[in-house]
Amino acid sequence: MRGQKTTDCEPVVIIGAPRSGTNMLRDILTSFEGVATWPCDEINYIWRHGNVRYPSDEIPSELAHPRVQQYIRRQFDWVARHYSARMVIEKTCANSLRVPFVDAVVPDARYLFIHRDGLDVVGSAVSRWKAPLDIPYLARKARFVPAADLPHYGGRYVWNRLYRVLSRRERLAFWGPQLDNMQELLANHPLDEVCAVQWQRCVERAYTTFLEMDPSRWLAVSYENMVTTPERELERILDFLGLAFSRDARKQAVREVSATSVGKGRKALGDAEVRRLGSLVGDTLGRFGYAI
Repeated sequence: MRGQKTTDCEPVVIIGAPRSGTNMLRDILTSFEGVATWPCDEINYIWRHGNVRYPSDEIPSELAHPRVQQYIRRQFDWVARHYSARMVIEKTCANSLRVPFVDAVVPDARYLFIHRDGLDVVGSAVSRWKAPLDIPYLARKARFVPAADLPHYGGRYVWNRLYRVLSRRERLAFWGPQLDNMQELLANHPLDEVCAVQWQRCVERAYTTFLEMDPSRWLAVSYENMVTTPERELERILDFLGLAFSRDARKQAVREVSATSVGKGRKALGDAEVRRLGSLVGDTLGRFGYAI
């Protein structure tokens, strides 16, 4: 299957932990003509179809059964037809935990692996765990829930909403990519440490897989570089994807990119928390060139 065309488009999958600039990168790329994505934030519902009862998002590649592959590929084709696009950009943060599964589904895909300082990520992710549920956001995604899976997700939504309202922990029951041992982590660690491990697992799982992949199929993108030198980074990304657009189009695509969030998450955590979390995920921070 490798190298064989499995969809009616050129699939490009953005891989990154939550709060790492995945939305920003997707929105920049889909601002160009002929490049499109789904009209909602993520399609984890689609990726999990056929494996909806699997207890985490770390779905192994052997569960990419033929019917699962066919279903997900049809969704890529729908975007290509609906938006007259030759390239379809997909971004679901949970895919960071299961790149081999994703690659079994779309073996002709190329990947953009965006990474960000894990402690900035933690500072941002903690606030999302504690935020109220965004009903309009969920409604946009619900459009793409497979009909057979609606009862399952309806129950999860009700539980998450009730937990946020009734629990003394003042957080959602679940948020972001679900790890194999998520409930154990939530029971035994403060929320910032859970977020740190969530970030670490996402980037380590993805990076380990990419190191074994043909280098021509994936490109690493630093969030910090993307927001400080956006035109230069975008040119590098477009070159990797084989896309050519005018300088004016490229400038327009990154006109709203800002570096104001660099360091913001660390500042929100505080020095003591940064040191404590650095001791927990310091090896991963160092691997990607971030200070401990």
